[in-house]
Amino acid sequence: MLEVKNLTKTLPNGRRLLDGISFKVKKGEFVGILGSSGAGKTLTLRCLNGLLKPDSGSVIIRDEHDRPLDICKINKRELRRVRQKIGVIFQGYHLVKRLSALENVMIGKLGQINTFRSLFYGFTDTEAEQALKALDKVKMSELAGSMTGNLSGGEMQRVAIARAIFQSPTLLLADEPISNLDPSNAKTIMKMIKPLSEHMPVIGVFHQPEMTAKYCSRVIAIKEGKIIYDGDPKLSNKRLEEIYGEELELIEQQEHLLAAIAK
Repeated sequence: MLEVKNLTKTLPNGRRLLDGISFKVKKGEFVGILGSSGAGKTLTLRCLNGLLKPDSGSVIIRDEHDRPLDICKINKRELRRVRQKIGVIFQGYHLVKRLSALENVMIGKLGQINTFRSLFYGFTDTEAEQALKALDKVKMSELAGSMTGNLSGGEMQRVAIARAIFQSPTLLLADEPISNLDPSNAKTIMKMIKPLSEHMPVIGVFHQPEMTAKYCSRVIAIKEGKIIYDGDPKLSNKRLEEIYGEELELIEQQEHLLAAIAK
């Protein structure tokens, strides 16, 4: 389980970017974080894996021995170890395009092997088989040897998911994983992410409330650095207006445009 307690982050000019963010997520939950641009969604996600240190608050995660660790307070060495068990799926894929799909999956575990082996021996046959199984789970095993730079956006995101699976994480974070995809590929990616929550907590930042309504088990909405909603993913128009304000009209226009292009 992940427990976030009272995260705050303030700019030097006094503006609060995060203002008392608190929530819990357990295995079995796929939680979508919604909010308008600049609301604090991505900042919150960055605090969850230690990429951003809040001014105050805690992010409690349990290690392989089920001991609680506060990501905001552990030293750099412990943080590197904890991150090895946090899978991340990025909006921009973060893949090496000159490497094959299989190689991109395997480098997801570079941080878990010692430096000598990574430099001189690389990965074992067993690890290669595990990576291939991860690709098979996202229906990409037939393209395992393909150069990643030749893949489509949807295919690259599948490779990124396989890389996260290969890490055997205890927590999965997704930072706008479907923002660059058409509706058909977006649905495919959401269908692949959802079942992963059966094995670990899954938390994602999204701009598509219709997708979180269909695939997430719960939604957290952030506005001006504060949580203003935490509950059922199916949101009323009134609630969406409260969350997005004037930006809601733009989101709806983009949804209609993408739907028209997909037809």
